[in-house]
Amino acid sequence: MEDKQYVKELESFIGKLLKPIKDLPFSVLISGITGYKVQPYDEKEAKKPGFYKRLVDACIETCKITNRDGIYARRVNEVGNYIERYVINALNSVGMKARIPKTKDGSKKATGYPDIYVEDIDGSPFYLECKTYNKKSIDTTFRSFYVSPSKNPKITTDALHLMVGFEIVNEIRDNKTVFIPVYWKLYSLESLKGQIKHEFNASNKDLYTMETKIAEGDIKKAKNN
Repeated sequence: MEDKQYVKELESFIGKLLKPIKDLPFSVLISGITGYKVQPYDEKEAKKPGFYKRLVDACIETCKITNRDGIYARRVNEVGNYIERYVINALNSVGMKARIPKTKDGSKKATGYPDIYVEDIDGSPFYLECKTYNKKSIDTTFRSFYVSPSKNPKITTDALHLMVGFEIVNEIRDNKTVFIPVYWKLYSLESLKGQIKHEFNASNKDLYTMETKIAEGDIKKAKNN
């Protein structure tokens, strides 16, 4: 009886555990998994000499250059990866120092949040995430932003966390599809709220075990019989 009660309570607990945690503040998540604070973008930041203008100029420059060059990608989902280098170059062109973030152990890591680490002309740091969207999808509820815990995080200091989103359209140039930005939007992320969705997962090593195997067969041998 005690075992049945234990199993029942355990099932109830797991059911609650697997339910998404909603409306989790981004700033709380970052602090919890990295130990560093998400600083707010407030009037103080906006009033720093030229800071706002440099950000805007970098966004405009990114659009100008990518419109000139065009982004040749197989899929629109890949455009975001290509546009990052244009954003880095644009930030550097306005006097900031931008690069791929270094992780806790000092290595460079392109994948994962955030995309870019930037220092303003006075040395103050901020992180910038680059996103792309099309006009039809901007109001959808599909997952488009995520942050995963890591033992070697790319966030290594208290800083502003900003995001720039580029509206992408495609056109034909020299009989090839090219993607270009036609609009940009800049956001501060300290007030962002999202959800954590737990999942059950297993590796191939977990799946393909002798203990759970029911049957197997070799197609080549079956053909020869």
